[in-house]
Amino acid sequence: MKEVWLLAEGESWDEVKEMLKDAIEIGFDGAFVKKEFKERAEKLGRIKIIPIEDAVIKISSAEDQEKALQKDVVVLKFEDWKVIPLENIIAMKKSGKVITAVELIEDAKLALTTLEKGADGIAVSGDRETLRKFYEVVKEEGERLELVKARVKEIRPLGVGERVCIDTVTLMTPGEGVLVGNQASFMFLVASESEESEYVASRPFRVNAGSVNAYLKVGDKTRYLAELKAGDEVEVVKFDGSVRKSYVGRVKIERRPLILVTAEFDGVEGSVILQNAETIKLIAPDGKHVSVAELKPGDEVLVWLGKKARHFGVEVDEFIVER
Repeated sequence: MKEVWLLAEGESWDEVKEMLKDAIEIGFDGAFVKKEFKERAEKLGRIKIIPIEDAVIKISSAEDQEKALQKDVVVLKFEDWKVIPLENIIAMKKSGKVITAVELIEDAKLALTTLEKGADGIAVSGDRETLRKFYEVVKEEGERLELVKARVKEIRPLGVGERVCIDTVTLMTPGEGVLVGNQASFMFLVASESEESEYVASRPFRVNAGSVNAYLKVGDKTRYLAELKAGDEVEVVKFDGSVRKSYVGRVKIERRPLILVTAEFDGVEGSVILQNAETIKLIAPDGKHVSVAELKPGDEVLVWLGKKARHFGVEVDEFIVER
């Protein structure tokens, strides 16, 4: 997920403190402050604090680009906004985070999408309203996935097994859910329980996600459903591909009857194992929820296709077959 950081370059602690308090309340991922303020800043709330002197590099030459590549977390400041140096650093940096300092909303959007991948985040300063606008750009507009229409091939009841319910700290709407699958490269958009049912009341914070063995997509990594716990980060994905970050509030693993769903897109096949109940739903291309009890071969559902194998949840270039 893209990140938004506070860049507090002020010389006055009172000025820095007010901006930092706003950033924490809005939900910023971290803050860069002068070394002399670091200890006091860490006492204001649980937020990542990095000294400006250790992270900020002004980019004006090829040598500056090389310096930026050596840092774990780097904040790029451009004297004149330039896309090419940012492209170079994004392309060459293999680890760590690239955070771009910006002053305008338009520059923020450009930084987050440069070379399609974009910077890992932006660093900004300003009053509370300005900080909130940048936050909304990063968290609500900055991340988008390409979902495709897969055609269902098989729906087959299985025996009893353990399935995982994820209760998030976020209220979801119809058309939103999480990406889950038996293969890291083929994940189904499993719907939240945000629709009313004649059997149970809606629980818009919940996704009955699938069997314990399944993968959950979280940013550039995957997690096994069975290993999730309170406080873990999750991605809430909408049928239009937009993504927002949330966190696990509770995980429930219970023994239930299961059902296998297999689908295919452009010759690529994937599967997911879900609880066999009418309240468990996938999401169709138009955003409507489709119950597994009503699903049939030929129906179209939304899936996400990855490109690489995984090792401990991280993409790797190696030969692997998952079935």
